[in-house]
Amino acid sequence: MAAYRTTPVFDEATLPAALRREHRTRLGVRGVVEVIEGRLRLVFLDPSHEAIVTPGHNVVVLPDQAHDAEPIGAMRMCRTFHDSPPG
Repeated sequence: MAAYRTTPVFDEATLPAALRREHRTRLGVRGVVEVIEGRLRLVFLDPSHEAIVTPGHNVVVLPDQAHDAEPIGAMRMCRTFHDSPPG
């Protein structure tokens, strides 16, 4: 299903503080993290694991899944939000 909202493109300097600390997507909402350039570390808290997101390898954040984001050097990324599993 198509995304209903897309964030602006953020880089390592403009990535909001709210995304750098623990946060969650809303119930029923999936977030797709897309890195356009560079690398981004996503740290998931429950269950505890991390993913390195790179161009062409998007990561889906499940509804109500606690996580935070940390740029690894220079990067550009955005996030789309879906109310059903993304295709």
